[in-house]
Amino acid sequence: MKLFLSVLALAVASASAFESVVPHKDAPLGSGSSIAGRITNGYPAYEGKVPYIVGLGFSSSSGGWWCGGSIIGNTWVVTAAHCTNNAESVTIYYGASWRLQAQYTHTVGSGNFRQHSNYNTNNLNNDISLINTPHVDFWSLVNKVELPTYNDRYNNYAGWWALASGWGRTSDDSTVSDYLNCVDQQIIENSQCSSVYGTDVITNDVICTATPDGKSTCAGDSGGPLVTHDGNRLVGVTSFVAANGCTAGLPDGFTRVTSYLDWIRDNTGISY
Repeated sequence: MKLFLSVLALAVASASAFESVVPHKDAPLGSGSSIAGRITNGYPAYEGKVPYIVGLGFSSSSGGWWCGGSIIGNTWVVTAAHCTNNAESVTIYYGASWRLQAQYTHTVGSGNFRQHSNYNTNNLNNDISLINTPHVDFWSLVNKVELPTYNDRYNNYAGWWALASGWGRTSDDSTVSDYLNCVDQQIIENSQCSSVYGTDVITNDVICTATPDGKSTCAGDSGGPLVTHDGNRLVGVTSFVAANGCTAGLPDGFTRVTSYLDWIRDNTGISY
């Protein structure tokens, strides 16, 4: 994480008015460490509210970390590229409200990852990955979320309300909370977001939300879903927050799913 912050600081040094960003991947899961809590200033999700979310416990030779993901098909999960990057395997937790008390789990190796080939670790461009999973049947607690249709590819969704969910931290220095939480967020214009982070980070492939009253995603929410209230479509994959804190009131950043509909179709065969 320190290396990431150092490299990213260099990337935005030419525009010192811009904030740095940090990804939402949680702290390592190695011995003695714990998986951090929940979304900041959100609310608990009742059982079955977000049946499309999965918990992702990644492992590598250097340790492990926690992310979220979204079920988009019987054998596919979408998450953030900074979650799959350098991972050797992942355990997928299906149908959990309490983070590690899943209805069932599957573990797959990195050969099942489809990380975007143009993912950039410096500015988090193309921060999206797919995971090919064993087949899962859908029911009330485990179900897919639909992608936007091709007719929506030019919709910027500014002004729309959407639901983010995950097991991320309550605050930047929070104690652990294992329960799934949600937060309702309003999508904003990219121009509002680029004025904070710069155009190197905020491209047309990013979608941002406002975070009034500290209502935000946070560490541990990486890769999780941003789903519209109207139509229940997956429009964002949780990517980053301002380096000065989840509750600082600065925009949250997500990978814009409509920018990757062709890439998802080419890798999974899923399209609408």
